[in-house]
Amino acid sequence: MNLIIMMIIMSTVLSLILIFISFWLPINNPDLEKLSPYECGFDPTGSARLPFSIRFFLIAILFLLFDLEIALLLPTPWASQSMYPQLTLMLSTIILIMLSIGLLYEWMKGGLEWAE
Repeated sequence: MNLIIMMIIMSTVLSLILIFISFWLPINNPDLEKLSPYECGFDPTGSARLPFSIRFFLIAILFLLFDLEIALLLPTPWASQSMYPQLTLMLSTIILIMLSIGLLYEWMKGGLEWAE
């Protein structure tokens, strides 16, 4: 118990020391070029706010969704060795079916097409 308390105190003290050093250590000499929006020295020629394609956003969200699906289904082979493998496989199948239905719905509505 004493070891845990000592480790917590040491990590807190070390963290605080590093935080204070990080505020004192950097040299902050801002000049005109560092304060400009682009450090390359060029003046901006247009607006930095370009119109964002909602289709690109949709594809990115679908990628993240199916990437998350892989992370959820990754432990399935190990979980199938548990006492109730039917339950694990049924839940994995339900996740796959729900995501597949959502993908088919988007596909049928034309949400995955780039050209209009």
